[in-house]
Amino acid sequence: MNTKKLTVLEKVGFGAGDMSINVMVAALFFFMSFFYTDIFGLDPVHMGILFMVARLVDAFTDPMMGLITDKVTTRMGRFRPYFLYLAVPYGVSMVLLFTTPDWDYAAKLVWAYATYLLATLMFTGVAIPYISYIGVLTSDPQERLSANGYRMFFAKIANVVIVASVPILAKAWGGDDLGKGYQLAMGLMSGLGVLLLLFCFFTTRERVEYVADRRPIGRQISLLLKNDQWLVLAGACIVGTLGYAIRGSVAMYYAKYFLNGDEVVISAFTSSGIAASIASMVASTWITKRYCKIALFRWSQILTGVVSLALYVFVTPNDIVLAFALYILLCFVVDLHAPVFWSAIAEAVDYGQVKNGERVSGLAFGGISFCQKAGGGLAGLVGGLLLSYFNYEKDVQQTAYTLNGIALMLTVIPGGFHALLGVMMFKYKITDKYYHEMVDDSGILKPAEVQS
Repeated sequence: MNTKKLTVLEKVGFGAGDMSINVMVAALFFFMSFFYTDIFGLDPVHMGILFMVARLVDAFTDPMMGLITDKVTTRMGRFRPYFLYLAVPYGVSMVLLFTTPDWDYAAKLVWAYATYLLATLMFTGVAIPYISYIGVLTSDPQERLSANGYRMFFAKIANVVIVASVPILAKAWGGDDLGKGYQLAMGLMSGLGVLLLLFCFFTTRERVEYVADRRPIGRQISLLLKNDQWLVLAGACIVGTLGYAIRGSVAMYYAKYFLNGDEVVISAFTSSGIAASIASMVASTWITKRYCKIALFRWSQILTGVVSLALYVFVTPNDIVLAFALYILLCFVVDLHAPVFWSAIAEAVDYGQVKNGERVSGLAFGGISFCQKAGGGLAGLVGGLLLSYFNYEKDVQQTAYTLNGIALMLTVIPGGFHALLGVMMFKYKITDKYYHEMVDDSGILKPAEVQS
């Protein structure tokens, strides 16, 4: 087995892959709801149902893509070829997603379903292989940790650039025709996404032989369901994603209608939150060297609920300065747990091996990925229903009732989900001390692996 260290170019190439994937992640998370209701012209309820249907489709396509990568290998590798073959279709699907045809409502609804499902299918085609790619780049735990650091950094940079620039470019290039503007702006971002994915393909290679789990899927599921700590994380993932996705999907509405902001304010508001999350991840690394990471996870999410309530209570319409300050604080606090969560999954896998005598790793991470999408789908449905409930209409002077509803969707409602997440994590018992004692007693890992 080749355990040679990765070069800086390879780590940058690996990070470029996630940068490409986050072109679509940022678009779906921050722009899609606003685009569909205010530019494309979908009814909020129809939009919410579309998001939910797409997640049900993911329930089949995600594991199917995992099975394909398990069974198919080529001379270029098992995962890497998808970055080459699907790069252009992935980019084209994003352009189609942000294309607004001049048709009647029924035809446009069909177009929305077709293009959204195509885009999510192309996303699955590159994202599932990419998630598994780190395992074949190197077998060195420290090199994997370093490569993932590059990955997270580039992903956040992609989010900031896209969220900060697309609304401004759409207005500049589209003028009064924002549909054309968003198509052109996302066309540029999609082109960059294609180039980044190709860069990942050409600068990295698969070093480590991938060994697929040959146990029956039913046996793996059975073992996973016996892992009580993984079940806590799965539930926490759904609840936390609900909070994230509802808040993220309404941020542009809040900046435009509640704060009465133009495209510059909208871009600055949404991107400031992402910038705060980048700083949060750095702070989280520093804090967890001195403080239990699970305790940080619990209390940061409960504090998120408190800050969310403060944002709702103290910020009034058009109060831009205080809104920015508290929103940045909110995004900083909520993401303190992000690096902890992914390490917690790995530790829950080790816990399951100790408890049940068999290790289930791939399905454990794949299951969490599905929980993320399920939470996102539920959030899309809930978000659409809430916009309808609060009588939201595009491009009109919103009533006080609607403005209050938009404020609740950015603050109290997602804050409640995050506070619930913090409470749920008191059921998660694998603290640093517990984990090291478990490893020492069971001997499931070598000392070098424990330190990494």
